[in-house]
Amino acid sequence: MKELLKELCLMDGVSGDESAVRELIISKIKDVCEYRTDNLGNLICFKKGRKTPAKKLMVCAHMDEVGFIITYIRPDGTLSFGNVGGIDPSVVIGRQVRVGKSRISGVVGSTAVHNLSKEQRERAPKTDSLYIDIGAADRAEAEKYVSPGDCAYFDSEFVEIGSCIKSKAIDDRAGCVMMTELMHEELEYDTYFVFNVQEEIGLRGAAASAYSVAPDYAIVLESTTAADIDGASGAKRVCEVGKGPVVSFMDRHTMYDKELYHLAFDIAEEQGIPCQTKTMIAGGNDAGAIHISGGGVRTMAVSLPCRYLHSPSSVIACTDLENTYKLVKSLIGRIHEI
Repeated sequence: MKELLKELCLMDGVSGDESAVRELIISKIKDVCEYRTDNLGNLICFKKGRKTPAKKLMVCAHMDEVGFIITYIRPDGTLSFGNVGGIDPSVVIGRQVRVGKSRISGVVGSTAVHNLSKEQRERAPKTDSLYIDIGAADRAEAEKYVSPGDCAYFDSEFVEIGSCIKSKAIDDRAGCVMMTELMHEELEYDTYFVFNVQEEIGLRGAAASAYSVAPDYAIVLESTTAADIDGASGAKRVCEVGKGPVVSFMDRHTMYDKELYHLAFDIAEEQGIPCQTKTMIAGGNDAGAIHISGGGVRTMAVSLPCRYLHSPSSVIACTDLENTYKLVKSLIGRIHEI
């Protein structure tokens, strides 16, 4: 899975611009399933199992990543931009980015510190005070490479650090990797696998794909914030890298199906898979749109604990990726017993 994760994380796919990611996934799954792309760009796949269940299961992850969109080219050739998805401006300053169709290199700049007042230095920066510098002499030169509406992407390497992986876009290319691998397995039951678009800007792809598939059950694969560092204790750690998949009971968008929640922990205990839950009611994912689709969908989320989420340097443990895969594979085989 590690090599495929590297391939997918290094692809650029900000919300609304996921086509390159989708085409790479299609190249990996086209021989093992039926698939189609809907009008929004969701990739909806159907994998035949040994049995056709009475109820329909959908497993999903999102293809998009957080990033930026160019809003204006300034007279001096620097670029104003807006966030696509939730990004803390403090993790952006000084970062290298790739901009536009040509992927020209740029750097995110801010007002020089010696030009800031004492009050400004003590306040957190805001996105509208930042800009992207592509080295252009003026607006005319910048317009040769960039137009308003172009996307910009974190320029980040995929590297192994100790027993962990550091990369951009682990949220949620890790989920996409697990689904791609699962589709190459011999499954007990027919299963839909859906690669959604536009999760980071409001769960938009999931609203459309859930309506199309009309599942009875859904398993949402995601990455979630781990705050397991010095200075965070108790519930504020949320979850911990290296302690296995995270099964949520509630977040800001979803109250998860309790029977599915307990099934995950039962399977984990039976199979010796480390498993944890989130200790704060925070965040959200495609489940927020899926569980209220149609007449309602029994939904659960299984997430990878991830440090520095929505940054160019997200960090996960290799063992968590493997254990999350094992748990989800077992859930696919057991969920129809409910």
